Amino acid sequence: MNATPEFDPRRIRRLRRYTWWSIVPMQPLYALAPLLLLVAGASEGRYSTVEVVLLGLAAVLAAVDGTWMSLSLMQGLGHGKHRPALHAVVFAGALGAMAYTMHKDGSGPLWSMVVSGLAGVHVSAAPYRLRWPLAIGMTLLVAVVGTVASSPAEPLLGLVRGLVIALVVAVIMVVVLASVWFWDIVLELDRARTVSAELAVANERLRFAADLHDVQGHHLQVIALKGELVERLVGVDDETARATAAEIAELARTALRDTRDVVHGYRHTELTAELENAREILEAAGVRTTVDGGAALVPPPLQPLFGALVREGTTNVLRHSRAERCELRITADGPNTSIVLRNDRPKPPNGEAGSGIEGLRQRFRALGGHVEGCLVDGWFELRGTAAEPGRTS
Repeated sequence: MNATPEFDPRRIRRLRRYTWWSIVPMQPLYALAPLLLLVAGASEGRYSTVEVVLLGLAAVLAAVDGTWMSLSLMQGLGHGKHRPALHAVVFAGALGAMAYTMHKDGSGPLWSMVVSGLAGVHVSAAPYRLRWPLAIGMTLLVAVVGTVASSPAEPLLGLVRGLVIALVVAVIMVVVLASVWFWDIVLELDRARTVSAELAVANERLRFAADLHDVQGHHLQVIALKGELVERLVGVDDETARATAAEIAELARTALRDTRDVVHGYRHTELTAELENAREILEAAGVRTTVDGGAALVPPPLQPLFGALVREGTTNVLRHSRAERCELRITADGPNTSIVLRNDRPKPPNGEAGSGIEGLRQRFRALGGHVEGCLVDGWFELRGTAAEPGRTS
């Protein structure tokens, strides 16, 4: 059997560091080479002061804008801080610097790295519906600008160079997009894991509340019933009163033990014991009880479920009726098993059940079964049906 690997938060942190180093520092690095080349060109007299200032400003703005966008992308695809006008101006400046330097001294390909970095973060930050149109549009624009800038007089001569530059831009854009896309998937999985953990806690709380309601409600109802019996027997039949009082004490101890078991999650309902317990308690309360069928008809995986139904149904009979007769019928048809517990003289007469029925419904629903509680010919019927897990016939 393959063991399920345990989740290690350090993997998420390592992947975050990898993604951060893959996209954030790259933006200043893309601008570094053109700046160094610009300084070298200025020292050799190829660039004037105005050219150095304007080209340097274009490179710095591109690095700042690209870094800003990259940091936002650590929240996932489409999470960039959108300033369309500002981004368009910075991208146009970088593209213009590339075109100018290609025409000036042929150093434009280095500036295409600055354009590539900006294109990558802009496409990754764009909404899904605009992502691919923006990527294709940027690539075509770079190809046209690169072609014309390489050979303004005869653009066809610069076509190859323009296409190569466009290819470089497209490749870097795809690399950035793939890195952010992969990180975005990990973020979604991590969010799903967090939600799943929260749901598991909520389900466990519901299970605990349902079990506690079953245990406390059932035992306290029986203790109250026997207490009333002791009250009537004192002075009339002291021996029976003492025996009943002893039963109350034992029931109280059982309630404490069951409550501890619920707290520790160790409590398992035995259907045979629940059937016997239900018959004994109902008979003690003066309710004639008949049981049709036995616990052996119920598949073992379903016995705790139906045991809870018998316990809840018994509590309802004691608490919500003045029943004189109670019938419990167990039937099995292939994988489907049902138990019907019905009693006469429901109270109130409209047949409304106690709140514990809702908890019972949730338990059955979790296994694909269902529970009904309704009035039939003046009798209240509690019916639970479920199929054995994994069995089809």
